[in-house]
Amino acid sequence: MTDSPAAGRFEGREHRLPVRVYYEDTDFTGLVYHGAYVRYFERGRSDALRLMGLGHAQLLDGDEPMAFVVSKLSLDYLKPARIDDALVVRTLYRTIKGPRLLISQTITRGDDVLCRAEVVAVCIHLDGRPRRPPAALRDAVQPWLAGEP
Repeated sequence: MTDSPAAGRFEGREHRLPVRVYYEDTDFTGLVYHGAYVRYFERGRSDALRLMGLGHAQLLDGDEPMAFVVSKLSLDYLKPARIDDALVVRTLYRTIKGPRLLISQTITRGDDVLCRAEVVAVCIHLDGRPRRPPAALRDAVQPWLAGEP
């Protein structure tokens, strides 16, 4: 038996990834630094894909290697998180439009919403040109799409 990091779980179409706030995530005031939320959101999107059956390594090693770039990221910081807080990153893959994946995310602590994000991730060839998602990606994501926000 090997230890492997938890990748969260799906509840309906929403992926939920528990995260703990560590000292390295905070600024000098003891609050979570604004950039740490971006990392939490990235982990949520990546682990959701992994549980859908397509991790980033597979996408790079496939017959048609591809990757993602974030072309738009809109954040609303609503309440602060603090060291040792137990948070949940909630991720909803909304829709696929051409090369773009539209994704909504929230970070919660209990019933409190701390931060919201709207993300546009673009599928790209390894040389950086946009491309339509390969069939394997579309097929893996399709059952989890939640529709327009």
